[in-house]
This record gives sequence, C-alpha cells and structure tokens, in this order.
Amino acid sequence: MAMDLKELRTETDLVQTTDEPEHSVGGEHETNLPHQMMILVLQLGIIVLVARFCGELFERFLKQPAVLGELAAGMIIGPHALGPFLSFPGVGPLFIAPPGSMGVSPELYGVATIASIVLLFMVGLETDFKQFIRYAGPGLAVGLGGVLGSFIAGDLLYVWMVGGDFMSPAALFMGTVSTATSVGITARVLSEKKKLDSPEGTTILAGAVIDDVLGILILAVVLGIAATNSSHGEIAWGHIGMIALKAVGFWLGATALGILLSSRIAAIMYWFRTSGSIVSLGFGMALLLAGIAETFGLAMIIGAYIMGLSLSKEHISHKLERSLIPVYACLVPVFFAVMGMLVDFSAMGAAWKFGLVYSIVAILAKVLGSGIPALFVGFNALGATRIGLGMLPRGEVALIVAGIGMGANFLDPKMFGVVILMTLITTIIAPPVLVNLFQNPDSGLSAKRQKVSKGKPSDHKVIVIDSLTWTNHDLLLMCIQNLFEINNYSVNILNADDGIYQFSGEIGDELINVTLRDRMDRIEIKTQPEHHELVKKLVDEALHDAHERIARLSVKEIPLA
Repeated sequence: MAMDLKELRTETDLVQTTDEPEHSVGGEHETNLPHQMMILVLQLGIIVLVARFCGELFERFLKQPAVLGELAAGMIIGPHALGPFLSFPGVGPLFIAPPGSMGVSPELYGVATIASIVLLFMVGLETDFKQFIRYAGPGLAVGLGGVLGSFIAGDLLYVWMVGGDFMSPAALFMGTVSTATSVGITARVLSEKKKLDSPEGTTILAGAVIDDVLGILILAVVLGIAATNSSHGEIAWGHIGMIALKAVGFWLGATALGILLSSRIAAIMYWFRTSGSIVSLGFGMALLLAGIAETFGLAMIIGAYIMGLSLSKEHISHKLERSLIPVYACLVPVFFAVMGMLVDFSAMGAAWKFGLVYSIVAILAKVLGSGIPALFVGFNALGATRIGLGMLPRGEVALIVAGIGMGANFLDPKMFGVVILMTLITTIIAPPVLVNLFQNPDSGLSAKRQKVSKGKPSDHKVIVIDSLTWTNHDLLLMCIQNLFEINNYSVNILNADDGIYQFSGEIGDELINVTLRDRMDRIEIKTQPEHHELVKKLVDEALHDAHERIARLSVKEIPLA
C-alpha cells in the first residue's frame, strides 16, 4: 500500500522558508496598510456571519455540534471553494490564497491564532481541580492509554501508507493530532442523559483533561524534534532529550508557580474596580504567558492553557469564564472557519483513501486505548466501551495542532485535509453511539465496585426549580452560584451554550459532584443520591436568599439637597 500512495508524500518533512510577497487581494499588489485592514475587517465580518449561520444550521436542524458548521463555513467560503467568486465592490475577491501562503493572509491567520489562545485559556479555566484529583487514578489510566495508542497508531499508519520513518516531522504530527479529545461534545451528551456525575462521566471528564495535558506536552516535544530533524537531517537524541526536559520543565514549573500564586493573582485582579478589569487582566496574562511559552520553543497554546489551569481553582475563574463568553463567541468561530478555509479539496482528493483509513484507525486506537485501561480500574465491558466512545470525538486541540504543523511546513494541504476528515467523522459518530450505550440501564462498574458503590438508581432524584422568568432567572442563578462558592465548591461551566454547570466540593475525603442545567425557564440540579439532601438544603437556602434580596427592595423619597 505504501507504493500506491507514494505520491502523497511531499517535502513536509523539511522546513522550507521562502520570501513571501506582500499580501494582495483582487489580483493587485497592495501595500496600503489602511486598505489591508479594511480587507481584514470585511473578511472577519463575512466569516463571523457565515460561521454563525452554519453553526446554527448544524446544531438546530442536523443535531450536530456547531463547530462542524463553523468548519463547513470555512470550507465553503475558503480560497479552494467559493472564495474566488465572493467579490466586494471596489475590492475584488476577498478570499483568495495569497502567493506563498498556506491559504489565508498572515493578518487573518493572526486573528485565528488569538482565537486559539482564547479557546485554550477557556479550556484551562474549565478544568475542575477537585474532580481532577479525585479521579486522577482512573483518569490517568484512560487518558494515558488513549494518548499513547492514538499517537503510535497515527504515526505508524502514516509511515506505512505514505512513507518516511517514525521520527519524521509529518509522521509525528499525524500521530499528535490523533491524541486530542473534545470534552465539550461528550459533556453535552452526558448532560442530556443525566450521566455527567456517573462513574463513567466523571472518569471521561478527568481523562479528557489529562488527555489534553499530555497532548499539549507531546506537541511541545514534537515541535522540538521536528525542528531538530529538519535542521540537522538526523535524529540528535541528546538534543531531543533536552527539548523534552525543557518542555516538561516549563510545563511543571509554570503550572506549579501559577497554582502557588493564583490566590495572589486573583487578589490583584479583584483590586481593580473599573468595569471589565477582570476579563482584560486575565486575557492579558493569557496572552503574555502564551508569548513566553513561544520564546521557550513551545506552542503558544501551552502558555494559554497553563494560565487558565492556574486560575481554575480560584473563585474568580467562574467570573472570567462568564466574562469571556462574548469574546469566545465572536473569536472562536473565526478560528474554526479559518481552519476550514485551509482545506485544499483538490489536494485532499488524492488522499481520500488514506483519510478514511486514518479515521478508522483513529477511532479504534482511541476506543481501545482508553477502554482497555478502564477494565483494570473498576469498569466492566459496558463501562469501558462507554468511556472509550466518550473519549472519541476530536475537536479544537486537533485542529490547533494541525494548524501549527501546516504553518511550520511540517504538514502539507493533503494531510491537513485528512485531519479535518478525521475530526468530522469522529465528532459525528460518537454522540449517537454514546447515547445508545447509555440507554442500557445496566451498570458500567465491575461487580466488585458495584458492591461498594452507594445509592441505587431508584434513589436518584433531580432538584427542579421551574416557572422562572427573565426577571428572576439571573438573580436565582447568581444566588445558587454564590452560595456554592461560599461553601468552598468550585464552579465550572462545562457547556455555556447549553447552560451546563458543574460544582465540586468535599466532605472529608469524599468528593461531591453537582450538575446544574440551566434551561432559562427551569433549573435542574442533580448530585449523588447520598448527597441529595445536603445539596437540596443549599438550593433551598439560595432560594431563600433570592426572596430576601427582593423583599429588601423598597421605594423611597429623598429630598434634594
């Protein structure tokens, strides 16, 4: 098979540096800076509108994640599809590939890079430290198995079908992009089935966090290896060891320092009183640490993730998440759309066979790599299959890694298209299969763990507050969140669009997980059966607090001085 696909192998194993001509649009050489900025603004306007429309179409009518619609939007209006035909009066075609570029202008790619920093900063903020520590054992086994299985399988498949060797830059990147897990997609399915706080659900969420951490570390090492191979033409193991040591050292050092200083950082952020200070300071620190990571030879997203992870254990993380939601909603669709615009359909056509095989291998590697270790940490075959399928969807991190690889000339347009195809396939098939698996009422725990598990399915109850209106909804939600924070629960937004929150607290050495689903006119709260009454008392107290806040309001007349 390697002989049949030899033509797919390009010079992506070498770093090529070329002098790129200045950006031009409409076929005319353009050096006027205001004119270039006008074009960028027009491009962003169209991208945001089309990406939002396609995201809505996919989510509402096709019942697929909005990210797939945003990817499709970029493919449709990109330079390899309708881009050359989308003209603007007095400007010409807006979406054509500038000479010497990989498909989009440096300015537009720069905005997409900022969007990726916002995305990974939010991912870090959404990490639940208490849950992470509680399920670190099973999560580590599941995450590590999925990462290693996917990386080795993706790398070896490239070597077998395309050519090269295991340590070639293109093979390393094809292994790396296969490791990531999109926890947001799985979290939505688990929430719909009310399984976020199930043993499988908590293990998937913890495993996905570890999965992302390991994937980002692998990216750092792979970038160093790829650069070493390209510059020296041979594997310098001593230099690679130093790169790996630097990557792990920077990760551990920056994370440890961030966690130690997080309370002081939060206190400094609270010191600022002007409107919007918290979000601007948080975003600024994420950008700063992202740039510092790049100076160490690592990817910028590593620094952004570390910054979010460091602040995730502070109460301020929830305020940052809420404040960043509008920024996220505007910028992140641009990132996914730009990733879609990089897909070269003509080049990808020659790689469709490899793309299908790569997607199948990526599915098997993740399901088996994450599922088999689950059998050894207290799950039966059903539970292990649920966990393996829950870790299956690829998403934002895979696209970011692929974009980095293409930007550094380690991946060519064919391989980038293969990554897009794999992302689409894994994201589409995982939710319906996972739903069917959870339709089975049987427990996913092993017989031994079932004996010691607490609560029966019949004991499960959902706390419901309904008949909410726009006048009392925000007040009640704020009171609930404040009360849980006062009682030392960490608050995380699992899915902002669907209103899915998770609160985590501790009683002794026992972890309490609380899932809140905000349906605007109805709030649903669920926890483990043994903690149901405790959580219900907190909710009742929050409701009483909301009533008191309203009761304290009064109308007064004060004479003018």
